[in-house]
Amino acid sequence: MANTLTLRKIGNSYGVILGRDLVDRLGLEEGDTLFVVRTGHGIELTPFDPEFAEAVEAGRDYMRRHRNAMRELAK
Repeated sequence: MANTLTLRKIGNSYGVILGRDLVDRLGLEEGDTLFVVRTGHGIELTPFDPEFAEAVEAGRDYMRRHRNAMRELAK
């Protein structure tokens, strides 16, 4: 899936216009936040916060390692 986007000047900033079909495929709505993530191949635009995902995974790892303590705390 290769889409061509055009960089446009918007006031003192620059923006990229996403077509309706792309917005629909990504499940985005007006006002949604997109995160720019640098990858080995360039950049990725994603509606998911990669830092939050890392924090959730760290929490899951902690809970796996301390399963018995979590079970006792749940009582």
